[in-house]
Amino acid sequence: MSTTAPRTVPVWPAAVADAVAVLAFTSIGIASHDGSLVAAFGRVVWPFALAAALGWAVTRAWQDPTRIWPTGVLIWFMTVLGGLLLRGVSGQGLAWSFALVTAVFLAITMLGWRALVTALRRAQAANASK
Repeated sequence: MSTTAPRTVPVWPAAVADAVAVLAFTSIGIASHDGSLVAAFGRVVWPFALAAALGWAVTRAWQDPTRIWPTGVLIWFMTVLGGLLLRGVSGQGLAWSFALVTAVFLAITMLGWRALVTALRRAQAANASK
């Protein structure tokens, strides 16, 4: 008999939310620096998308994708660190300011939606117990 509560939310919205965070980050960066979204999209997106997917796999996020800790934090950390490493080894260059913007933007988006879900669930539970 399993002691883990069954997951009651579908996984796909969480995966989409993390993908949107990565796509928004890279799209804003391309629009700000490269100009041509179509030309730079694949080159800029893949390191962070691959790192996020690895974060999902390592944490087995599909078991509880909305948890901030450890799931969200580890996915965020792996997306930032892995994306920056993959970007660096592929010759795309790195700057400390870029690393800082990457970490902050992805923290706000990838952890932010999880915090919002947590707050909404707590509010629903509080209203249900009244």
